[in-house]
Amino acid sequence: MTSATARSLVAAQAAIESFDLSADGESVVFARRVVFRGAYRSHLWVAPWSGGRARRLTDGPVRDANPVISPDGRFVAFGRSPADGATRRSTDASEAESHVWIVPMAGGAPRQLTRLEHGAATPRWSPDGTRIAFLARAGPHRFLVGRESPGRAPTARRLTRTDFRDDESGHLSRRTHLWVVDARRGARPRQLTSGDYDVRQPAWSPDGAWLAFSADMGPDANIAPQSNVYRVPVTGGRVRQLAGLRGDAERPAVSPDGRWVAFLGTDVGDPNEHVPVGLWVTAARGGPPRRLSASLDRSIGCHAGADLVQAEDGPGPVWLSRTELLVIVSTEGRNLPYRISLRGEAQRLVAPGRVIGAGLATGAGRVALSAGLDRHAAEIYAVEAEGTRPPARLRPITQDGSRWQRRFAVPDWEELWVDTPAGRMQVWIASPPGARSAPLPTVVHLHGGPAGAWGPGGTMDSTHLCAAGYRVLMANHRGSSSHGAAWTRALRGHWGEVDAEDVLAAVDAAVGRGLVDPQRLGVMGHSYGGYLTQWLIGVTDRFRAAVGENGVSNQVSTWANSYFGVHFDRRWRLGDPLSRAGMLRAWGSSPLSNVARIRTPLLILQSEEDRICPAADNEQLFIALRALGRETEMVLYPEEHHDLKSHGRPDRRIDRMERILAWFDRWVRDSPA
Repeated sequence: MTSATARSLVAAQAAIESFDLSADGESVVFARRVVFRGAYRSHLWVAPWSGGRARRLTDGPVRDANPVISPDGRFVAFGRSPADGATRRSTDASEAESHVWIVPMAGGAPRQLTRLEHGAATPRWSPDGTRIAFLARAGPHRFLVGRESPGRAPTARRLTRTDFRDDESGHLSRRTHLWVVDARRGARPRQLTSGDYDVRQPAWSPDGAWLAFSADMGPDANIAPQSNVYRVPVTGGRVRQLAGLRGDAERPAVSPDGRWVAFLGTDVGDPNEHVPVGLWVTAARGGPPRRLSASLDRSIGCHAGADLVQAEDGPGPVWLSRTELLVIVSTEGRNLPYRISLRGEAQRLVAPGRVIGAGLATGAGRVALSAGLDRHAAEIYAVEAEGTRPPARLRPITQDGSRWQRRFAVPDWEELWVDTPAGRMQVWIASPPGARSAPLPTVVHLHGGPAGAWGPGGTMDSTHLCAAGYRVLMANHRGSSSHGAAWTRALRGHWGEVDAEDVLAAVDAAVGRGLVDPQRLGVMGHSYGGYLTQWLIGVTDRFRAAVGENGVSNQVSTWANSYFGVHFDRRWRLGDPLSRAGMLRAWGSSPLSNVARIRTPLLILQSEEDRICPAADNEQLFIALRALGRETEMVLYPEEHHDLKSHGRPDRRIDRMERILAWFDRWVRDSPA
């Protein structure tokens, strides 16, 4: 295999998943995931702001996540689920085995606070520290026919809406709502919201009288999704809309003086991903919203990707003072912290460098940022001003997220800018450490989204492939985020056209620089990257081998089989089966339509429980290739959902990485020129 095998990489990897900063700015609490005896465990740790050795707060065969520190700094609330069978990341959607717990900041035995039948998650302390708001599923089963019995499948499921599933939770049998519990006595929790919608992202008012949250209360959220921001009294009562835009409004945060509610959103009807997500503010009593980030042609959020940095979608706005907020902005393949005032003045806090930000927290005027720097896994940093004006310096607070990388050679990364018909394109090239400019066998790695973006944050796949002697080429082709609305919008209605053109331009540029052996080229991608991989090998024979992971082969069937396919395909102008013209448009951008032209050996990796890019879709391509007698394999991973490569069960992640390398070794490295 290689000196840095997939097994040792996965077994060694640690990840800082979430964190919080105490109100006095003196302590950071974070959740750290490790692999123990072939399964994940996540525990809480506390580190001093000044730096130094972190101290463990929790232990045992558990997955602890989403820590939040009480206002007085004495306790930490968090979500806990058992480690056995924990294969995926914690989400805001509460799971039956997840509950809210509390542990003393000084150390001691944790105490379980909630015992609801359907679980609880996402704790939030009230400003006075006496109550905790959280999310939990509630209400009757949404589409059950017959009696509900533990361990027994229902008679049937009767559906009247299309929003009956998502990727990780499977069937959305109950809605997630907002609850409050007394943090001191652990009395019976009170449910504050109800109805046929899901509550997300709760935020307290500073006086503790009400909570803001986001929700989509529309008639069918998967056909025409539209989130709005609402408030509800903590004593219960009428839910009132605070802000609504023509697009989405979500991730509310109430100002320290209680006058304003900041949130993220888009004010364009049926917005596609090319519409920048902006920072907005509205009066806490309601009123017309005002956009604060109008000067930025970039989206708020963590859209530049690196699987060594657990960014997810990134944090919402964080209030630094009564008049200033902190956000993370994706720009040129980086996720960078910005300060934005109520007057709309935006200022980047740190130099771009090679920063992939993931989370923000404040306390006593201090700012903490979780981020990956220069190809390394995420750590928590203090953002410290060196003068009266930015850029600030990043001082590491933790060393617990990237220490494991010292056992492995970190690839060299180079940033290139390549000319395309639409302008300059950013391309990242990862190479074996110390590799010279001689041409090497190369794997073109395509990002997902399609509005994702590669950045300099490092990935497990690049580490593994570079250790085996490959270069890895990653292009931010048209459709990628972090390069402005026009660059992302250019892919709309042109899947398989401008993206393919740009990827091949990146290959040509790397070959022209003498970095890539054109006779030893492979291509791989996950999700949309899997789609583009399968499309490329149907329109060009430049690649010796391909690996498509959880991709899309048939846009016609995925329109309905993907849980968000209806609105996703509409927004990207991919067509639909509602008319002959729409069906032909969808078929025209489907890799399956080119199957007879595919002669590149293709390895298809597929999570069986993926509801974003379902297994049935890629089975069509596999069966068609086998019927044609082409070289192909399909590997199915039971129980796994869309993001197996980062959050799947460790043995499955190892198997995935070993198969990818073996496939390229067989067809690319050892292939005759």
